[in-house]
Amino acid sequence: MADGDKIHHEEKEELAEGTLISHLIELRQRLVKAIAGVFAIFLCLLPFQRRVFEVVAKPIAETLPEGASLIATGTMSAFFTPMKTTFYAALFAAMPIVLYQAWRFVAPGLYLREKRFAVPLVVSSIVLFYVGIAFAYFVVFKLVFGFIFDYAPENVLLAPDINDYLSFVLRMTLAFGLAFEVPIATFMLVWSGLVSLATLGRIRPYVFLGAFVVGMFMTPPDMFSQTLLAIPIYVLYESGIILARILLPERVAAEKEAKTAEKEAKTDDG
Repeated sequence: MADGDKIHHEEKEELAEGTLISHLIELRQRLVKAIAGVFAIFLCLLPFQRRVFEVVAKPIAETLPEGASLIATGTMSAFFTPMKTTFYAALFAAMPIVLYQAWRFVAPGLYLREKRFAVPLVVSSIVLFYVGIAFAYFVVFKLVFGFIFDYAPENVLLAPDINDYLSFVLRMTLAFGLAFEVPIATFMLVWSGLVSLATLGRIRPYVFLGAFVVGMFMTPPDMFSQTLLAIPIYVLYESGIILARILLPERVAAEKEAKTAEKEAKTDDG
């Protein structure tokens, strides 16, 4: 496509932009559809709320010592906790719907080249979010609960409260789901030009330290859980750098040219 045609095409896309009122109306419609999607899934899961809670509680149930069990300390906990669990399960399950509505809202403001990148990024972010949740459910929970229960004093009766357990599960699944978005965030920083690949390479030690700080705030206060979150964050950070080098060769070439020009300038000054 010639430069003149490209400019003309971009101008046509700009002409499609609406007013502030139209954007607000569109935003409201997308929010309504996203919320409706969440509640539709919630209503479908509601008759199976006990089964949903059993699935969510399976990691701790399998690691509890013999004779121990979950308990409900609140008067209404046995009724509301399975229902809350079902709602959060519906929210996580509806994430593709929510992100699709977000995509439909921002897509008209993107150029075709940006759309070609954005669609795989949205799909990848959804997949990585679920991979993070699966990693927490199938790997982290069993390791953490096994570690905690093995070190519990022998004269302590283990009976975790179901409401506290739900809060723990939500915090951990959200932490790991968001942590697995690190490659996408790293790629977006390079793609947008906010950060260079060279800068991302230089700040590796700070990212490594920051991963443990994030783990400290988003997991239980033990080094084992923090490490289980921090290590994947750093590995995914490196994966994001590799992804950017592969998918953004023009950025790599531009940085190499800039570095070469800087060296030549220093040589000439010397």
